[in-house]
Formats: sequence, C-alpha cells, structure tokens
Amino acid sequence: MNEVYQKLQNCFKSVKEKINFIPEIALVLGSGLGDFASRIKMEAELDYHEIEGFPVSTVAGHTGRYVFGRIGRTPVVCMQGRVHYYEGYSMADVVLPIRLMKLMGAKILFLTNASGGIKQGMRAGDFMLITGQIASFVPSPLIGENIDGLGTRFPDMSRIYDEDLQKIIKKTALDFEIDLKEGVYLQMAGPQYESPEEIAMCRALGADAVGMSTACEAIAANHMGMKIAGISCISNMAAGISPKPLTHDEIQETADLAAPKFQKLLYESIVKMGECL
Repeated sequence: MNEVYQKLQNCFKSVKEKINFIPEIALVLGSGLGDFASRIKMEAELDYHEIEGFPVSTVAGHTGRYVFGRIGRTPVVCMQGRVHYYEGYSMADVVLPIRLMKLMGAKILFLTNASGGIKQGMRAGDFMLITGQIASFVPSPLIGENIDGLGTRFPDMSRIYDEDLQKIIKKTALDFEIDLKEGVYLQMAGPQYESPEEIAMCRALGADAVGMSTACEAIAANHMGMKIAGISCISNMAAGISPKPLTHDEIQETADLAAPKFQKLLYESIVKMGECL
C-alpha cells in the first residue's frame, strides 16, 4: 500500500478506536479562533498526540486537538490548531489532518486563517471571503503516486471554493451586519514574512491576501470531493503596505480582537450550511 495512504489509514484506525462520532462539517480554526471550540456543544475531544503518527503543531496559540460536537443540529469536527509546511513537515503530513476528517465522514471543509492584507481598502481586523486561491509557491500535496482511493490523478481546480457555500456566508454576514470583503488568497511557504517586493509580486498576480496555510489544504480537500469554504481574518497589512515591521505577537493580538465577530460569522454560517445538508 502507498506509504502516505497507509499512514492515513493508521491515523483513521487510531481515531475510530477512541471516538465514535461521524461529522458532516469539518472546521479548521486559524490564529485567534482557538476559543471557538467553546461554542460547540462538545461530545468528545482528541489530542493530536493520541493519534498514531499524527503531525503535531509547534506554533504558539495552536492548541493541537480535534473537538467533536454539534453546532445547532449539525455534527462537526473542529481542528484546534493546524500544522504548517514551514514547521518542517512534508506536504503529505500537512494535509493529513484534512484527509482524516474526510475519512471521518465530513462532506464540507470550512477553512479559516489569519493573513496579510494586500487589497486596497483593506485594514487590520477585516474579514475576507476566499473566492479563489494561488498555491504555486508551495509544493502540491498531490505530488507523488496518486492515491486512487482519495481522488483522481488530475483533479479540476477551476472552482475550489463552493459558490453555494459562499452565498450562505455572504447572507449570514449581511444578516448580522458584519462587513465581509471578498478576494483571492495566496499561500507562501514562510516562516518569514514576505518582503515588500514579494508583496508587489503577489498583487501583480491578483492576490488580495497572503498567508502560510489553507491553499494546500483546499487542494487536498478538493481532490477528495469535499465542498470548501474559506474566510481570512486580515490580521495585518502586508509588508510595504504597513509602515511598521511585522511581528507574530501583534498579528495574534489583532486576530484575538477580531475573534468574537469572526466566531459569530462562523457559527451562524455553519448552522445554515447544516440546514442544507
């Protein structure tokens, strides 16, 4: 059996031995959203360390566990903390948690992150609905032998982010008077923040926000046939736009301040998504 697929199956077996729960929606919590798990009607939790062979995040502010429960009537699995390519993991390991949630039963993947704003008119604390992505600056998680049990060798990527889910999120933002921008997310490898020249390049390529996660996860989920939604919290303006040097502490602080409104948008959107399943 393919080594990547074998590792995934081992992780799945490890989860099933401990958790008897079938989610319909999978949620990845980015920086500043760790407390969202407290809004879930929790039925179980599982620390990443308890899953055989599971990659564990080394980033401050990322708790490192799956939370299982319900939002409204919808069963969900929530990732409190993700792993990143810059931590030294292979791209197969970076997307393993996403693939694992699909094997658990999730049909929808809701991705969130903290990112740097590029689009004119954006400011720190804004929210951006991800309508498209650029992942050309990190290795594809699909490189290597294709795992036919997960998806086709050459998957289409023309509509990664589901339009029906976007409509739900936009309607929710409107209902609760939450300002929601829209745009294209670009993933860089990190861990260094981008130079002003790199941000100028990103803008020229059509990116509206930049970060170090998400796009590779969306590729893996799309390969497996999941419906995908994504929102970025603009935690800072990118280098060359912001007059101040970028620091992780300041970005985390902005994400924390935006969290209550972000949590409201996520919660109510998921309730509506669940009603459509």
